[in-house]
Amino acid sequence: MADTKQHSRRRALRREIAGTIGLLADEQDFTAMRGYRTFVFDEYEPYLRQVEDLLRSRADEGSHTTVALFDPEEYAEFCADTGLAPDAPASRSRFTAEVAVTGTTLPYEGQPLAELARDLIDEAVRQVTQEYASEFLSHIGPCATCGKDIGRAALARASELLLCIFNAADPGDHQLVCRVSAVPETLVVGLRTDGDLQLEETEALELTTVLAFGIAAHNAGGLVMRTSTSGMNDRIYGWRLRGDGLQPFTAAEAFDAYRTHIEVGGVGVTETNVDYCEPPDLGEVGQQGGHTH
Repeated sequence: MADTKQHSRRRALRREIAGTIGLLADEQDFTAMRGYRTFVFDEYEPYLRQVEDLLRSRADEGSHTTVALFDPEEYAEFCADTGLAPDAPASRSRFTAEVAVTGTTLPYEGQPLAELARDLIDEAVRQVTQEYASEFLSHIGPCATCGKDIGRAALARASELLLCIFNAADPGDHQLVCRVSAVPETLVVGLRTDGDLQLEETEALELTTVLAFGIAAHNAGGLVMRTSTSGMNDRIYGWRLRGDGLQPFTAAEAFDAYRTHIEVGGVGVTETNVDYCEPPDLGEVGQQGGHTH
């Protein structure tokens, strides 16, 4: 009787322990880990099924599980920095625990594992983009002419432009994507809003930061907006970044820009229910004005 009660209490306690599982989100990363003798999986699809079974079983027990993006290159660097043996399950567990605190993670909520893997990769890209742009803005320093902090001025100007865009937008659901040239990779970030123009704080900050990076760095960039209203064709329009202002795309330029931005947009370019058009007038606020430096 006492043993049964102990077992029952132990199971109840397990349900209250949050866990983290490291996920190899694509086959390339999986192949890299197969170089370790103690990594027991041979094929990627069976590996994914095993992970998904584990996640489901923990969910059925009432346990909360966080899934962390397991990057083999970062893992190798972690082992080199800490002196851990990379070909050891305990080292992989240590790394997963570290990623749970500092890296890219998402909660498992019963979604298909393929969807969760895509979301993890998207989240990792967003974090890297935000960190890159933020670091640039924080280190660019003051303007040699006026002494203004260029990064802060660019953030203020980006916020002003985005507010102007949403104030000028027609009613409906909106998807706005910002793309700015950078080295080694172009920075791309987007956000969606519902009809009442409520912006998700994290996405709004990411978009503002990337636009501010383009302004401060004088890099080529642009914004594309897609507005959806019930009973009407979707409207697609945009602007190119010019200095610290925005220059409207023509309808043809909006079409070309949308094809470029489609990676984030996620909607096919062969649609017939869309109108490519010129954007609403942003007035004097949208014009280049030398506000940053």
